[in-house]
Amino acid sequence: MSKPNDSKDIPPRAGRTEPFPSGKLTFLSPRPLPTGLPPVDHAHAIGEVNDAYLEFGTGVPSAFSWQVTLGLPFGVFIMVAFLVPLIAAALAILHGYDLAKATETFWYMFDYGWWIAVAGGLGALFLGYLPRWQAHGHLIYKVPTRFHRQRREACFVPKGEKEPIVVPWEDLVAWVTEARGVTEYGVQHQYGFGFGFYHPDTGEKYTLEYETYGLAQAISNWEAIRAYMEYEVHTLKEIQDPLDLQGPDDPPWEGVHVFRNARARLHQQYRDGEAGIFYFAGWYLYHVMTFWTIPNRLVEWEANKVKTLTHRAVPEKMAEWSEALPETEWAKPSDELKRLSQKVREKQQAQPSRLPQEVFAEVYAGEGDEVMSA
Repeated sequence: MSKPNDSKDIPPRAGRTEPFPSGKLTFLSPRPLPTGLPPVDHAHAIGEVNDAYLEFGTGVPSAFSWQVTLGLPFGVFIMVAFLVPLIAAALAILHGYDLAKATETFWYMFDYGWWIAVAGGLGALFLGYLPRWQAHGHLIYKVPTRFHRQRREACFVPKGEKEPIVVPWEDLVAWVTEARGVTEYGVQHQYGFGFGFYHPDTGEKYTLEYETYGLAQAISNWEAIRAYMEYEVHTLKEIQDPLDLQGPDDPPWEGVHVFRNARARLHQQYRDGEAGIFYFAGWYLYHVMTFWTIPNRLVEWEANKVKTLTHRAVPEKMAEWSEALPETEWAKPSDELKRLSQKVREKQQAQPSRLPQEVFAEVYAGEGDEVMSA
């Protein structure tokens, strides 16, 4: 979490857009209104969900990320060690050489490229694992952000601060960003979501941002937090398992149980005629190339590691703040938020395809300038 400046700009409001040189920023809060998009944690940034609080910033990566980390180096090895010699042998035949010469070419290229393939594969594996190793090291000192729905508050411990900072939920500023830049490879698009607040004592502005691969995904990540705070979702499975591959008693990460459930579903789809032989064979080939259940086992290992490091970093005051409250002490949403949320939902039902920011802006325009968010 950073503190870019301590000067207060024009008060933000859901639906308002602010341009910057390479793109624009669109506010979704304060007064967190329903976006109408599915509440899905695409970034896998949410690490824990219980009846009292949601923990953000300590999520466990998906099995796919481990498949990429292991599969790409293996692909580099296979390509250099086997595919390049095969191509060389085929070219020898195309140029009129006999099979014996082509075979000789294959083994010559194989012997020449073997250690290059080994070095390339290990180098790719090192580069793929290095960011994870660095992230694990940062977790020792990184304090997660927690959203307490019974208190209707968010708790932060920004870098450089020793004491937790508690911010009212409805005052928290949230936004999504769209940026575009031109590089030697063409036009690059970047998307992300973030939230921030002003320190109640010093007035300094703190922000926390996460990158996503699309605008809809950025909004859905925020919607996952908003839906939890408004008692619309209650478990990690609801916001991180859109394919429904986790059983009711399975742990909330993509461990070996997810692999087995996916394989069982594949066989059922094949028997029912919903999946063809090519899809069936392709599923097995893909998972063989990405080391079968090893990525899922690494997710289980990483989940336990992240949980241990995170609990070590949580300050005592934040742990006390995170305790559940008696239901009689639960905070309630403001009348203004309930009124605005109802108007947003009515407009979304009338025109489901409209962008959330357009609906927010229209609702606030109908309210008049007197309804402003701090």
